[in-house]
Amino acid sequence: MGGRPSSPLDKRQQQHLRGQVDTLLRNFLPCYRGQLGASVLRQISRELEPREPAGCQLMRSKKLPRVREHRGPLTQFGGHPPRWQPIFCVLRGDGRLEWFSHREEYENGGHPLGSMALTGYTVLTSQREYLRLLDTLCPVSSGEHTQEESDPLLEMPVNFPLFLQHPFRRHLCFSAATGEAQRAWRLALQGGIRLRGTVLQRSQAPAARAFLDAVRLYRRHQGHFGDDDVTLGSDAEVLTGVLMRELLPALRAQTLPGLRGPGRNRAWAWTELLDAVHAAVLARASAGLRAFQPEKDELLAVLEKTLRPDVDQILRQQERLAGRLRVEVQRPLESCLRGKVDTQLSLVTQNLLSTMEAVLSAVQTLLAQGMDRLSRHLRGNSSGTQLRKEVYSFGEMPWDPELMQTCYHEAERSQGHLGQLVVPFGFLGTQSLVFGAQDLAQQLMADAVTTFLQLADQGLTTALDCTQAAQQLEKVRGRVLKKFQSDSSSAQSKFICGWLLCIFLPFVLHQLEGSCKVELLEFEGDVLAVGSPALTIEGISKDIVQGVLLQRIDRELKKALGASDVSCTLDGCSEAPWDQTGVDEEAEAQRGTCPEQPGSGTEVQSLCPLPPPRTFHS
Repeated sequence: MGGRPSSPLDKRQQQHLRGQVDTLLRNFLPCYRGQLGASVLRQISRELEPREPAGCQLMRSKKLPRVREHRGPLTQFGGHPPRWQPIFCVLRGDGRLEWFSHREEYENGGHPLGSMALTGYTVLTSQREYLRLLDTLCPVSSGEHTQEESDPLLEMPVNFPLFLQHPFRRHLCFSAATGEAQRAWRLALQGGIRLRGTVLQRSQAPAARAFLDAVRLYRRHQGHFGDDDVTLGSDAEVLTGVLMRELLPALRAQTLPGLRGPGRNRAWAWTELLDAVHAAVLARASAGLRAFQPEKDELLAVLEKTLRPDVDQILRQQERLAGRLRVEVQRPLESCLRGKVDTQLSLVTQNLLSTMEAVLSAVQTLLAQGMDRLSRHLRGNSSGTQLRKEVYSFGEMPWDPELMQTCYHEAERSQGHLGQLVVPFGFLGTQSLVFGAQDLAQQLMADAVTTFLQLADQGLTTALDCTQAAQQLEKVRGRVLKKFQSDSSSAQSKFICGWLLCIFLPFVLHQLEGSCKVELLEFEGDVLAVGSPALTIEGISKDIVQGVLLQRIDRELKKALGASDVSCTLDGCSEAPWDQTGVDEEAEAQRGTCPEQPGSGTEVQSLCPLPPPRTFHS
């Protein structure tokens, strides 16, 4: 489309952006260093807490989150001048999209024409909706009259479009040949977007936890007190998003008036300029974080070495300081909670509870159907080849976007209503919340599938005939469903508890900062006098408010669930859905890569050979 600058950024502009990133890092890294101490202290204290009997009934899947690789022919709108042209697209298991001139180029190991990490993108499948979006990017002023030129996007109406839109990156426009192909690509792309977006949220490494806390603290200092979706992505992508939001008003004011041509041509040029700015900021942020990596590693080692021997004394000091501050803020805190939080807390809890009940019910239904399908094939004397195919399909259910879509859709249904409920509290992270619910659904399904296959493997022997084997699978089915119900109930409470904290905690802290500014400033000196890198005024005040909020959340959940054994604990609320032992995704992400994704094979395949050979032949 017309209006594209011959060179989006000159050397002076690139130098200016590098300076902007350097300033951001100078202001952000002190927050990060401070949060590393608090994060290491939390991890050590959690390790030393008395362990309750294992709460999880299901076996944990050892597979890391991934998307199933998807590939096929598409038509792409691009080039200069732009036009629709055939390509071959591949969605990798780590959520990166690549496109080639043709299939043979991909199969022969050739370099792609282009590639894009899908972090932050949104998939649109309506051409009219996408064109309306372009119209809003560069609206025509009331006194401006331009003659619309022919628009390639309108010259060739697209029956099955796939528009990938990003607030700061160039848009990707594709078209599928059929509605079925369009749907398959939409589901696959949405899975890739979620995988790339939640890379930090899934990690329990102290550095990743500290990074997210530091971003929230930095943004609080910039006047943004509520959680939002800026924390989606790798660490470099998150910092890039933070700075792009700061730069956007000035970029608009300086650039949009100078763009010429029809509105949609200007919108296209605007997205290409934003993409160039985003790429420059991302490259500089990635380099800055890589440069900080050795210092971060050394700091983590020093913190571990110095905090662990004195952890009991540090925790006593922390509690002593918290007790004194609690007295100072108790009255304004209680007033804020009663006047501004309690009523909405009940409504938001009900909304989250109904959403999660629908999501987990859909997972249970899908799981039961999969187990029943295996039993039917055993009873029906299916061939060994057919049964192996069914076992493989069952093991792949958590990674099948078409099957899991029912569960994922339930997480999206109430997103709009929830967004309206939480806007007064400055919470703009509903997309992150939906992704979290979908991650949890996938994790529970993966755990349940792993448990079923392993229990079936243990229970089926060559001494059983086909009918006996099917009966044994029925027993395993019942056990797995009971375990799933237990784990899903616990996971639901922890999920709701954690997100209620994300919604209300920043708001209450912001209110306290306004009403208790003098007390907090006076108390900060006492905290600094202790001299521990793990204790900060922000951390102690957060712990106080969090503890009081957890009591209220606990009451609301017990009331909503009608259960007395519901308990919101700090440890429970911070648990990551995926077991990522040995994988520091945050460190991988800042190097511009994702953790190695496993292959698509199912871990437990030995269900098939166990019944006697004659049961696999018709």
